[in-house]
Amino acid sequence: MPVIILVADGVRADTLRATLDSGALPAMARLLEDGALHEITSVFPSVTGPAYTPFLLGKHPGSVGMPGLRWYDRSRRDCSGPGHSRSYVGIDMRLVDQDLDPAAKTMFELVPNSLAAMSVVTRGLHPSRFFTRGPVFAARTAWTHFRGDVEGWLDIDRDVARRLAAKMRELRPDFVFAAFTGVDKVSHARRHDSTDVVAALRIVDDAIAEMRRDLEAAGSWEATHMWVVSDHGHTPIEAHEDLAGVLELLGHRPIAHPWILRRDPRTAVMVSGNAMAHLYVDLETRSRRWWPSLAAEWSGLVGSLLARDSTDLVLLPFSESRCEIRSRTAGAAMLEWSGDSYTYRPATGDPLGIGEHVGVSGDESHALTLGGEYPDALVQIARIAAAPRAGDIILSATREWDLRAGFEPIPHISSHGALHRDHMLVPLLASRPLPFPPLRTVDLMPIALDALSIPHPPGLEGRTGAARGP
Repeated sequence: MPVIILVADGVRADTLRATLDSGALPAMARLLEDGALHEITSVFPSVTGPAYTPFLLGKHPGSVGMPGLRWYDRSRRDCSGPGHSRSYVGIDMRLVDQDLDPAAKTMFELVPNSLAAMSVVTRGLHPSRFFTRGPVFAARTAWTHFRGDVEGWLDIDRDVARRLAAKMRELRPDFVFAAFTGVDKVSHARRHDSTDVVAALRIVDDAIAEMRRDLEAAGSWEATHMWVVSDHGHTPIEAHEDLAGVLELLGHRPIAHPWILRRDPRTAVMVSGNAMAHLYVDLETRSRRWWPSLAAEWSGLVGSLLARDSTDLVLLPFSESRCEIRSRTAGAAMLEWSGDSYTYRPATGDPLGIGEHVGVSGDESHALTLGGEYPDALVQIARIAAAPRAGDIILSATREWDLRAGFEPIPHISSHGALHRDHMLVPLLASRPLPFPPLRTVDLMPIALDALSIPHPPGLEGRTGAARGP
C-alpha cells in the first residue's frame, strides 16, 4: 500500500481550500471526492527544514536536534568550525543528516524502497533514489536562490514533477516524499495572496494528475495513500527588525549569519523563517544553563526586547519541564509539563489567552488552543523549550514583523516561523479516509507506517493507534 507525501511548501490551509473551491486544482479536487481535507498544526519553529522532521522522523524538530533553520552549538563539539553554529541555508544543508539524533529512525531507514525529491532529510536513502542532488542540481538551486529568481524556482518545481513521475514508474516505490518550494518562494516575494501562488499550486496539481494516471494504469491506485500537506503558512510583513543590530546597539556583541566570525562575542542570534529566533547568551559556558541562573545578568535584555514592537512572545526555559511565557502586551504565565500532562498558569497576565489549565493532555491542549492565536502552543512550547540545542531566550515575532532585516536574495514581504495561527495551521488533503483524525503534522508518520504495515520505532511523538482521540 504505497504512501506518497507531497509537500506544497508554505501553503496556508485557507488558501488551499479557496483554490480548491475555485476549480483551479482539478486533480486535488478528485482526491477530495474520495478522501478528506483536514486542518492540522505544524511545529514550532514553523519553517522549512525543521518542519519536515515530523513527516520523516515522527518527532518535533527540537527533539531530534534541529531546533531551527539556524542554531548555535554551546558544546562546540557538533559545530567545531568558526562561529560554532549552523545555517541550513547554503552549504550547511549537507550536514542535516549527521546533526539529527541518530536514535530517531527516518522513514527512509524504515522503508528501503523509498523515493525523495527536494528533501533536506535524506538519511537512509540510497543516492539513486534522491534525484535532486549532485553538483549540477546543487549549482542550479544555488544560482536560483542567490539571484532571488522566483520564476526559476517554479521551473525547478516543474522539473521535479516531471522527474518524480518518471522515477515512480521506474522504481515503483513504497514510500515517496517530495517537496515543491514554489508556493513558499512566491509568497516571500509577492505575498501569499498573489495569483502566482495559484500557479505554483497548479504545478503540484499537474504532478498529482500524472502520478495518478500512472498508478491507475498499473492497477495500484486503489491501494495508494496520497497526501498533500504543507509545513507552514505565511503572513504579510510590513516591517523588518534587525535583531542582530538591536543586540549590537545594546552592547551584547552578537554573532549572526552570514557574519559569524567575531572575536569574543557575548551573544548569538539565530533567526528562522524569519519570524522566530533563538538567542544564546553566556557563550563561554559550554553546557546549557536555565533561565533562573541567567536572569540576574540578562533580564535587562529581555525587558528591552519586550519593549520593541517586533516582539510578540518571549520564551524563557526554566528547566526541561518548565518554561515562562512573556508577552509584550499580555503579561506572563508559566507552563509546566510531565509526560502528556500540561499545566498553564497565568501569573501577571495570560499571554496565550486561554486561562488557567491544570493537567490537560496534549490532545486536550490542542483543542483548547485551536481557535486562538496560538494553536497547539502548550505542546509546541514544551518541545522547543526542552530541546538541548534551543536558545536561552526564544522569540516569536509580532504579526506583520520579522526578525531579519537583510541578506535575503528574495526580499521577504511575507514570512513565517512564529507561533501565530496563520503560520501554524496547515492543510492535509488525503486521497482516502484516514484511520483517525490527525491533529498535527507529527501524526502522519505513525499513520504512514501503519499503512505500510511497518512497526513503529520507539519514541514517536505523534498520536498512534493506542493514543487516538475520540
